[in-house]
Amino acid sequence: MAISTPLCNFGWKAPDFELSDTSGAQQTLDTLRGPSGLLLMFICNHCPYVKAIIDRICRDALELQAMGFGVAAIMSNDTQAYPEDSFANMQTLARTLDFSFPYLYDPTQKVAHDYDAVCTPDFFGFNKELQLQYRGRLDSSRTAPAASDARRELVDAMRQIAASGRGPAEQVASMGCSIKWRA
Repeated sequence: MAISTPLCNFGWKAPDFELSDTSGAQQTLDTLRGPSGLLLMFICNHCPYVKAIIDRICRDALELQAMGFGVAAIMSNDTQAYPEDSFANMQTLARTLDFSFPYLYDPTQKVAHDYDAVCTPDFFGFNKELQLQYRGRLDSSRTAPAASDARRELVDAMRQIAASGRGPAEQVASMGCSIKWRA
């Protein structure tokens, strides 16, 4: 079932956390943030919406990192019910696609709850004060990639955040598979 993200709560402060990435390093907001801000993405391995855009996520992450943003992905799904999202499979995906960003595991689902993440992918774009400025989609892709000339909404928004500290007033919600919560 496809779910859309809520509208951006401008200025909402990013809650801190400590999670392990696929290399075993501990990551927090302070270790992840860049001088321009931070992009956090809730993704997973099995979701068709994520699979359709994972190459674009990797491409855009490199561009955002060059703009001074920290970038990280968080996987919060119930891995018992969705073994494709297991930590070992997260490690394989990060290695296979040569992620330029940490892929973090949220085994208790606390971080997903703290951020009110609802789907994969769910994008949170923060300015340098770690205030939320973007809660939209990557682009117009769904379970298939959008046209190659589709507007790069996430990159455009983050470029605006880097320049002004503020995200665009108009944002289109991301859509994807629901976070797979534990019973």
